Amino acid sequence: MEAAVKCSAPNALYNSADRFDPPKCDEDTRVEVIQEVMDWMHDRESPQRLLCMTGAAGSGKSALQQTISERCSKEGILGSTFFLSSTDPTRNTASALIATMAYQLGSDNVELRREMGTVVAKDPLIFSKSMKTQMEKLIVAPFGYLQGNSEESELSALPYAILIDGLDECTDEERQAEVLSTINECLLKNKNMPFRIFIASRPEWAIRSALKEDGYLHQVAYHIPLSDKYDAFSDIQRVLWRRLREIGRKSSDPRARSPSWPSKQDIAVLCRAASGQFIYAATVIKFVSDKRSSPVDRLQIVLSWTPDTNQRMKPFTSLDHLYTNILLRAKEEYEASNTDGHDFLLLFRVHQLMKRAHWKWMFSATALSWLLKLEETDHEQLFWDLRSLVAIVPTTWVSASVRDCHLRIYHKSLSEFLDDESRAKVLFVPEKRAELHVAQLCLRHIDESMFCGNL
Repeated sequence: MEAAVKCSAPNALYNSADRFDPPKCDEDTRVEVIQEVMDWMHDRESPQRLLCMTGAAGSGKSALQQTISERCSKEGILGSTFFLSSTDPTRNTASALIATMAYQLGSDNVELRREMGTVVAKDPLIFSKSMKTQMEKLIVAPFGYLQGNSEESELSALPYAILIDGLDECTDEERQAEVLSTINECLLKNKNMPFRIFIASRPEWAIRSALKEDGYLHQVAYHIPLSDKYDAFSDIQRVLWRRLREIGRKSSDPRARSPSWPSKQDIAVLCRAASGQFIYAATVIKFVSDKRSSPVDRLQIVLSWTPDTNQRMKPFTSLDHLYTNILLRAKEEYEASNTDGHDFLLLFRVHQLMKRAHWKWMFSATALSWLLKLEETDHEQLFWDLRSLVAIVPTTWVSASVRDCHLRIYHKSLSEFLDDESRAKVLFVPEKRAELHVAQLCLRHIDESMFCGNL
């Protein structure tokens, strides 16, 4: 299975190091929907072997997928997981999906692993074939062999839950459609396949057209429209109260440790602003938890950013307010302490765009900072006040003392905000401007190297 390992996407696993501290459901939240999914997962006799959960951005789909993954793992029924992310080049396409599935499914059974290995030995280019061919050769055929050569009790004990999160984060809509079509043709139409497949996605074209009344998945898939079926208000209220109280107990500010903080009114304002979006609550919690200042003061800052109660809000109004004010505050802090004239918004936009699969320039955060001539302290300052939105994740060692790293954006909605001039407004930096800036920096470094005789 060495070939499968090389062609897989380790970052897409539910327990990967890259996804350290992933979002998941708090205790006593999302109880009904978790129970519904797990009941479906346990019902091996149900003819609907595909569950599609659709929901708006920030509605908590990934947290549910993570929670279900962990529960299935504890029960010994987790076959494979694949968490897509538009900001991670290793998992923003479906090209590694089958290899990653095969690696996980094969790791639990020696005979399966042997059969998969035989397929790869006969066809070393199997991972460059179509998704359907890979699925038939690496998943369907080995399981078919196992069914003909094993006791029924052995087969029923095999892990059977397959979870795919963020189908919409696959950058190519046609590939999203190919994933659904391949699962339907290879796993659902073949009644001998033992899998129960749980896919979560925004209701975008590929999954929406497949699930609509005349779509090919309408009859065969069990559909949970998350935002329509479940009211998240009480769960968001519970999460905010619990997490903010926890932050307060750990704070050195006596005001935060008071049983009256946060107030019921504070929580009510935040819940209204969240409008069912867990990502809003999660971002508020990260912002308030910053240890450099009092959580009481930071919560007051957030409350001052919430739209007026009489204002008619469009989708994402509150989230846009939150992103705008966090970025403006970070810009002010950075430019107050950094006197070398760097444009904060341009620097951050360049870092954010480096995560795009189609971008001409692909540098790690460390290499990009070198190109931008940022000292290590400048690099830290750039992201210091953005820790509620992004994380700097160490990757490989460049030298004995320097470790490379990359930028991880917590949620796709931030990139969508930065890409949309009508939402980002004064914070908007055109992609062409960022691309031109990087090109000019590269040319400058070439000129300097030639002048110094290094080329």
